[in-house]
Amino acid sequence: MFNSRSIKALQRIITETNASLLLTTSHKSKYTVSQWRDIFKTRGIDAKKINRLSSNSLEITRKDEILNWYNTKHLSNEDFVILDDDKKLNDLPADIKNNLILTSASVGLTDELADNAISILKKHQHQYSN
Repeated sequence: MFNSRSIKALQRIITETNASLLLTTSHKSKYTVSQWRDIFKTRGIDAKKINRLSSNSLEITRKDEILNWYNTKHLSNEDFVILDDDKKLNDLPADIKNNLILTSASVGLTDELADNAISILKKHQHQYSN
């Protein structure tokens, strides 16, 4: 079940920044990307571009999964924001943590946090256009 405020906030991020989604959830491997797209669409989120981290077959932490993605798959000019409630992500290196929007597990993504995410993504977009 998705929180309706969080749905609107995520859709606003996607709409205003043309963001794609990279799923880091522990449930990421339960469904195919196509099924994830349907899950989001059913809940009112139009996510045209969805990917997911590789299956956590080695049982590494989410932090380590994100670090692996950043170091091997991330393009240096690719903007990103991490939306997550895992407080262990506070231990990410500063250059990655600057893109972390830490949500509350009980509240979810709020309008204020969405504003912060949009600001991060647009700031980077603006820097590249100058």
